[in-house]
Amino acid sequence: MQITRLCHILRGPIAFAIVVQSVPARAQSAPSPTPPTTAAPSKAVPFAESTKVPPATKALDGTTSAAPFKAAELPSATTATAPEPRPVLALREALAQSLKSQPTLRQAKAQTEAAEGRVDQARSGYLPQVTGNASYQRTTGNFVPRPGATAATINVPVASNKLYDYFNFSVTASQLIYDFGQTNSRWNAAESNVDSQKANEGSIRNQTLANVYSAYFQAAANRALLRVAEDNLANQDRHFKQIDATVAVGIRPEIDRTQAKSDMATARVAWINARNSYETAKTQLNQTIGSNADSDYDVAEEELGAVEGEEQTPDQLTLTAVSRRPEIVALERQREAQITTLRAYRGGYGPSLSASATASDGGIKLNDMRYNWNVGVALVWPILQGGLTNGQIREASANIQATEAQLQTLKLQIRTQVVQAKLGIGASRESIASAEEAVANAKERLRLAEGRYTSGVGNVIELADAQVAFTNTRAQLVLARFNLAAARAQLITALGLKL
Repeated sequence: MQITRLCHILRGPIAFAIVVQSVPARAQSAPSPTPPTTAAPSKAVPFAESTKVPPATKALDGTTSAAPFKAAELPSATTATAPEPRPVLALREALAQSLKSQPTLRQAKAQTEAAEGRVDQARSGYLPQVTGNASYQRTTGNFVPRPGATAATINVPVASNKLYDYFNFSVTASQLIYDFGQTNSRWNAAESNVDSQKANEGSIRNQTLANVYSAYFQAAANRALLRVAEDNLANQDRHFKQIDATVAVGIRPEIDRTQAKSDMATARVAWINARNSYETAKTQLNQTIGSNADSDYDVAEEELGAVEGEEQTPDQLTLTAVSRRPEIVALERQREAQITTLRAYRGGYGPSLSASATASDGGIKLNDMRYNWNVGVALVWPILQGGLTNGQIREASANIQATEAQLQTLKLQIRTQVVQAKLGIGASRESIASAEEAVANAKERLRLAEGRYTSGVGNVIELADAQVAFTNTRAQLVLARFNLAAARAQLITALGLKL
């Protein structure tokens, strides 16, 4: 005969599974394994139902039981060396550390500085341009006749390889006078891009903090599930000790001891998996923080309080989100930059007017130089460029349309995010109330099952089912509270609130 009970709760990377199996086995008696011990939990807002292994004269709800199970003797300071308490990382500390360490924030800051540098580049077109030039040549001095410039009657000297030194120094200054708004539009576009990048930097900051929220609550939930697994393992251990004693004196059949041993092994596997999930969650938290340190710490089991305005309607929350989200500001400033860029391209249809002045000094000897200077005005009008300006205008117009469509898409996404977060908050609240009731009922069921088994009325399967139900309802409560914290963090991000 084989009886299998499976309860599996799964959400995201958090998983908790309890499997109880009973199979025929040869009679044997073996010492029970010692349950693991972990560091004492920090004093923080409880994240999960915190029922611990009761004393020998108490049932699981803390009341006196008519036929109690004897509690297992867990390792203590008198029997074993207690592990050193690990430092506790609070949520506020994790958020502050991420603002200092997360490389994506430094990258966003550098991109903002780069955008500011492009403003200086665009503005430079309005300022005077001065260029200095100095050259030296070792050259021949042969006369080269040129058609139309040299009289046919002039005798051209015979070419010679004699070399001369030639020095030339010059300074040229130029100033743009007017270019039909091309330079001014590029300058304005660069400034709008700076505003867009600053808003994008704020968006990356909020997203970084939101990721820390999510990873932190993930780790906190896994720590709570680890404690549930520890309590389950301790309960299975004390059940085994009691059952082993009754089987040894012939009160209970050998299959009860086999069932208890199987339950004990299954509980240990669940504890190992829960411990691994907790350590993995802390590693992921380190990544979101931007830390290369190890995960030799614990997270505080904190809950996230109510978000301002979470009771408002989805339409009200959406209006608030659209007015606050930095992504909206970034796209609006990007659209302004594209509009001014379009004006700059249209200015390419007209001429540009500039003035220049040059002074030079040259000769074959440094102590016998000759100077020259000139001033002038230049009007440059690109008459035919093979359709270059038309193509630039088409590209800029299409970019504006794409950004406007992106804005509309983002507003739809914001509404969806707000509605999902609000629904998640409501569902999590209801789930918490139901899970708390389920924990209370499962706790009472386990107490009754323990009493029935001790008095000889119940059987080991009934006891095992009650233990599984109690463990899994506690896990459900942990996940319900995690879901509430995650939904509130999602609403904070959707509303664009400063974290």
